[in-house]
This record gives sequence, structure tokens and C-alpha cells, in this order.
Amino acid sequence: MVIHCLVHLGRRFWQLKEVSCSLRWKRRMKVGNHDESHWENRTSVSEFILLGFSSQPETQLLLFVLFLIIYLVTLFGNSLLIALVKTDSRLHTPMYFFLANLSFVDISYTTTTVPQMLFHLLSTKKSISFTSCIAQMYIFLSLAIIECILYAVMAYDRYVAICHPLRYTIIMNRSVCIKMAISFWVSGFFFATLNTGFTMRLPYCSLNEINHFFCEVPAILKLACADTHLTELVVFVMAVIMLLTPLSLILISYVFILEAILRISSGEGRFKTFSTCTSHITVVTLFYGAAMFMYMRPASSYSPERDKMFSLLYNVVSALLNPLIYSLRNKEVKAAVLKLMGKKDH
Repeated sequence: MVIHCLVHLGRRFWQLKEVSCSLRWKRRMKVGNHDESHWENRTSVSEFILLGFSSQPETQLLLFVLFLIIYLVTLFGNSLLIALVKTDSRLHTPMYFFLANLSFVDISYTTTTVPQMLFHLLSTKKSISFTSCIAQMYIFLSLAIIECILYAVMAYDRYVAICHPLRYTIIMNRSVCIKMAISFWVSGFFFATLNTGFTMRLPYCSLNEINHFFCEVPAILKLACADTHLTELVVFVMAVIMLLTPLSLILISYVFILEAILRISSGEGRFKTFSTCTSHITVVTLFYGAAMFMYMRPASSYSPERDKMFSLLYNVVSALLNPLIYSLRNKEVKAAVLKLMGKKDH
């Protein structure tokens, strides 16, 4: 009798254990299916649609011609400036070394966005793959940050040239210039990696229409199907660091430059010295003003059409004007152009 009871209890124990194991297995399968669907939702967007500027064919054709001319002039002007700095020994100075870097950045900057924009203006298919969008955002941010730091380096170069002219060649020697160039290029790619990483870690589920002409961070964040407050905070903090820090260094440099100019006795001398800085002040005002508006404002003030205009200012327009501004008021660049034309005539 006792043996019979023990056998019966043993059977009941194994039956209960099998039921328990079965319930645990079903629970795991349910959680697993939930996680799988969760990750599918995170990666459901395979491409984005760039809405651009206009859907009217006539307007698109006009914009295509306009931006094509701007792009070609930008390529020509900046390439010419690089060639002049490379070939003319009179331009082998720190100022023109950094100016050549700026021209290269501007060529790369516009080439990241404008050719695709031109293609979309003539095409009915205005899509960009998820991977290409990430790549465009990363390259664009890298070059933008590089340009921010480069403007500060150029301001420091002007400060040394005006405030410490006798020690200029010692302070701004070739080794120092190369180290500065390496620093702003490495910094640009490093901070762009952080910014892009925080932006693209968000899930993008169903919305895929970007109301912009390229993949820019503020426009992309509007499509995220999750809370973007942390990412927006990171973008804002990085914008403060990468915009206000170089801008502060620029302002400090020009305070010392202004003091040095005011100490010059002759009015002609003051004007001549200040004129060497006006080109830099002009491009800095244009670039920083537009960039700060885009990245240092509340997300609630987002306006697609207005933001496109400001993006054009610090992306397309500044790259177009930089070689013109620096060359039209610069006698050395004009002389180098005439010398190059003279060589061609022979």
C-alpha cells in the first residue's frame, strides 16, 4: 500500500514538473517573439525620401540650373585657390596654408550634398538609402566641425601676425601649422562620430519623408518614433562646444587685434591692417550665424522651409563666397592669378 502511494506521488510530481517546464518555455517563446518584433520595428525604414525645395517641374528646372552654376563656380574658385597656394611661392605662408585647407573643406562640403540635390531635382525618385543617409550625415558633420575649428585657427594666425609680427615665423612654423591641421581634421571626425551615433541609435519606424534637401540632424530627428529629448540635448551640448568655443577664441583674438590696430598712429596704417581681417570676419559671420540658428535653438521652433534656407547659407553660399571674398581684397592672390595667366599665355 505504501509503495503504491509513493509511485502515485512520483507520477504526479513528474506531471507537474512537465507542466511547469512547458509554461516556462511558452513564456520564453512569447518574450522572444516580442523582442524580435521590437527589433524589426527599429529597422523597418530602409530608405528616406528627400522632399527638397519644390515639387513643381518648372521650379525644379530653374533650381537645377541655379545650383549647377553655383556648384561649378564653387569648384572652380576653390580649386583655383588651392592651385595658386600650391604653385606660387609667395603664398607659401601659414595664412594661405589654412586658406587652402578651407577651400578643400568647402569643395568636400558642397560635394557631399549638392550633386545629390541636383540629381533629385531632375528625377522622380528622390530616395536615399538608410546607410547612405548615415554616411552623408557623418561626412557633412565632420566637415562642418572642421570648418568651425579652422576659422578659429585662422583667427589665431591673424592675431600672431598683427600682434607679434617679429615672432610670427617662429610661432607659426611649418611643424605647428601641420599639427594644427591634423588636430582640426581629427577633432571633426571624432565629434561627428558621437553626434551621428546618438542620432542614428533612435528607432525609425514608418515615417521616412525628410523635409530637407539632405540628411541633416534636426530634420532626421523629427522622424524618430521614440523620445528624442536626450539626443536633442546631446546635439545641443555638442553644438555649444563646437560652435561657441571656436567663436569665443575668434572673438578673443579680434579683441587683441583691435587693441593692436588702435595703437597704430597713422590712419592709413590702421585701415591697411584692419583690411587684412575683414575677409575673415565676413565669412565667420555668415557661417556661424546660420549654423548657430540651425543647431542652437529649441526643437519647437523647427521650420522646414526656413531651415533649408539657413542650411544653404552655411553649406552652399559660404563655400561659393569664400574664395571670392578672400581673393577680391587680397593683392597677393590677385598677383598670383595674373602670374598664372601669364604662364598660360606663353
